[in-house]
Amino acid sequence: MPYSICTLFEGHYHYGVAALTNSLYKNGFRGSIYAGYRGKLPEWANKVKETTLFQWKGSKTLEVADGLKIHFLPLDTDCHFTNYKPEYMLKLFEGPASDDEGLVYFDPDIVVKCNWDFYETWLSFGVALVHEMLYNDMPASNPIRRQWEQLIAESNRSITSVINSYINAGFCGVPKNCIQFLRVWSEFIELAVNKYGFNKGRFRGFQLGHIFYNGDQDALNITAMCSGCPISEIGPEGMDFEVGGFTMSHATYRPKPWKKNFLQSFFNGIPPNATELNYWKNVEAPIAPYKKRSWVVFKIYCIKIASFLGRFYRRY
Repeated sequence: MPYSICTLFEGHYHYGVAALTNSLYKNGFRGSIYAGYRGKLPEWANKVKETTLFQWKGSKTLEVADGLKIHFLPLDTDCHFTNYKPEYMLKLFEGPASDDEGLVYFDPDIVVKCNWDFYETWLSFGVALVHEMLYNDMPASNPIRRQWEQLIAESNRSITSVINSYINAGFCGVPKNCIQFLRVWSEFIELAVNKYGFNKGRFRGFQLGHIFYNGDQDALNITAMCSGCPISEIGPEGMDFEVGGFTMSHATYRPKPWKKNFLQSFFNGIPPNATELNYWKNVEAPIAPYKKRSWVVFKIYCIKIASFLGRFYRRY
């Protein structure tokens, strides 16, 4: 079986899942998307059907288009989803995705920009990762990384990859032969919980500068250093954090593109960015989360007007 996609969502983030799915389809992905969720399914998924394809209680499948399906997997966990990613991917490898060549995780506020073939080529080099926009320059002598090195040694592991930048945990492509990466990632999240008191139900648990300020993301960076798996990194442009990227757009800021009033934001001195426009360009087909196409057209128009005016008026 080829690679499959996975994501996690709850509440209004279903709008992001729709755009992510559309962008994948537009760029040639065909296969399965495993969408773990809490709460209710969105209205645009009202044609889901109970599935017996695999052992996952309450799972339902939506045939989005020819060759593309979303498998909705209800989750019973108190974890903040950002801390649940490696455990979720391991469960998929053990169950629904057991025959797949690998899994590619996307946060539900990401849209894909390039042909899917590039992702498969990327994963042929190992675990696919993208650098963060903040603290991207994180050399080997950085004091936090030095503490991570000590933690790695205390865990009876050794440095296997020299990492000089900070990695974003919103995307992670894992070939099946690199499943050890997920096990190590999960182990370091548990270490943050058991040794440092990190709360898995929260997005962040400590002050900036702590060895586990971003629990899951710091654990991911530690894992990249010592998992023993080959990795392949793209810089912050890989998520449109800097200009020149072609792989994906990651809308990390709040409010999310589907919640934002772009004209009001402009008058506050904050013009739209590329990630927001890319979201609204991916909400019409094959999934249409908005009943009226006129609303989508209006939003894109507002973004273009605010972007033009933002050349002359902005806070920064």
